[in-house]
Formats: sequence, C-alpha cells, structure tokens
Amino acid sequence: MTISKSNNWNSAAYQLSKQGQAYVLVTLVGVSGSTPRNSGTKMVISKDDIFDTIGGGHLEHKTIKHAKKMLAAGKDSQHLEHFQLGSNLGQCCGGNASVLFECFAAVGVNIMLFGAGHVGKALVPILAQLPCQVTWVDSRDEQFPTNLGTNLDAYHNVHKVVSEEPELEVANMPENSYYIVMTHNHQMDFEISQAILKRGDFNYLGLIASDTKWRRFQQRYKHRDIDQKQVARMNCPIGLSDVGGKLPMEVAVSVSGEIIKFYQAEQAKVAEQNQENQQIEQALQQDVSSSTDLTMAAQPEKKSRPTSQQGIHWKEFKQLLNTD
Repeated sequence: MTISKSNNWNSAAYQLSKQGQAYVLVTLVGVSGSTPRNSGTKMVISKDDIFDTIGGGHLEHKTIKHAKKMLAAGKDSQHLEHFQLGSNLGQCCGGNASVLFECFAAVGVNIMLFGAGHVGKALVPILAQLPCQVTWVDSRDEQFPTNLGTNLDAYHNVHKVVSEEPELEVANMPENSYYIVMTHNHQMDFEISQAILKRGDFNYLGLIASDTKWRRFQQRYKHRDIDQKQVARMNCPIGLSDVGGKLPMEVAVSVSGEIIKFYQAEQAKVAEQNQENQQIEQALQQDVSSSTDLTMAAQPEKKSRPTSQQGIHWKEFKQLLNTD
C-alpha cells in the first residue's frame, strides 16, 4: 500500500519513515543570485512519489534524477551538489544553488506471518508499530479482523494475503526475510517451514510448537533431506525465553521481542560496516583535498565578487560534511 498523496514534505517524510520506505530529503542549503526558491526549501522524493518542490524547472529535474540514483543504491548516504542556474540547466535565473541530498534507505525488515489465529491477531498490532513490512497470510479470509479496533486498513505496513496454499507465498519474499509460522494446522506449518528451509536465505524462522510437535518436525525434515544446518537456525520454541506465558498477548510480546532483538543486531552490523566505509572514503577525500590545496597554493589569488548569498556557501558546507 502506498502512502496517500500529499504536498507536504514533512508529513511525507514522517509517513515514509513510519512505513520503513526509502526516500531522499532534498534541501537548498545555500543560494546566491536569482533562484526559484529560497535557502532552506525542502522536498521529498521516494520511489513512486514526489512531495513538495524546490522550484521546478531543469534544476528540479536534475535533482530528482540524482535522488533516484541514490534510492537505487539502497543505502543511507549524504551528498552535496552545486548547480549554476544558467544555460547548461536550461534556466535563465543566473543564480547558484547548493543542494543537500539525504538518502534514508528502506528498512530491510520484511516479515511474513502465517496464521490469523488468536496469537496472530495479538501480534500484528505490535509488528505494525515497528519499522517493518508485514505480509500476513492465512487460508481463511474470515479469520482476518474487520472490527474497528483492529482494522487492517489502519496499518499501512501490513498486507493481507489469502491463499489456499500458503507455502507458495514463501517464494514471493525477498532474501533475508523474517518468517513466523503459527497456523491452525500442523501439516500446513510443516509445508510452510519446509519451503522456507529449502530456500535457506532467511534471517529468522520462528515456529510455534510443543516439544512433541517440534521433535516430529525434526524427524520429518531429516526424512525429506532438509539441510540440518538450516534446521538448527530455526527458533523453536518461538519467542524470548525470559518472557513466558501462554496467553495470546504474552506469546505475541515474546515473539515481537525476539524479532526486535534479531533485527537490531543485524542493523548494528550494517551500521558498523557503513562507518568503516565512511572512514575509508573520508581518508581518500582528505588525500585528494591535500593535493588540490598544493595546486591552488601555486596559483595567484583571485579577488571575489560580492554576491547576494542565502544560507551557507556550498564549499563551506562540503568541508563541514568531510570533517564529520
């Protein structure tokens, strides 16, 4: 489900963040001379929508094109670009604009929940408030809630799927997804978990089961030649061991806590890797900057012409970014 169309960049950024979708926040951080909009003007660009404007024209066209490239890269990043609003952009303003691009990558937590029973109904409202995308699957359409308090339409990040063969839905999920299996039928649970294990690219696979059910499933996996290393990665019993209880809400809290624990650990790894990459990039930029300074030092100093400057100058801002 896409977010409702809005002309307000602020509300768009809030909704996109809430849904875990990727977007680029564009800000005019410095303008001089004649420009379509003032310094501080913002707009938001997502994969499918554009919210607000920085003045239109070819400047905005180039800005959107650059933002799309950042979205395609799929990672958190910042970039500063300087534009001269002359004939090369097809605009006759004659001014200058410095544009800050801030890309917020999509939250990489995709969850497929099998089962719309009591525990599933208690679990979905919790998952819906987390930065994730939830696909809720059941073979019984009438089991999905329709009352006002748990109306699925209120959850922008929850998608209902009715399927007579739920195990076939596993193929529609991206790699590194999270799977929660808790249907009303043991054979259905087995077929679903087997399909996930055969894929072998899950980040999390939790199965609700008694000790007896779990032992039987393990034996059946062996008879089906399922990789035992994949079976060992499963979470059964499901949920945090420190959070016990058999009530639907108690189980839901335990399972959601385990999900949070898993994706926060994964995000910490990604953040650490990104930090290492940024440090390498900054070191390379400093080497380039030192070479440029030596070249500029050998050239005679030019007198600057006064301009009507709004906001911070793009060169000063780029130095600030490089020193972070």
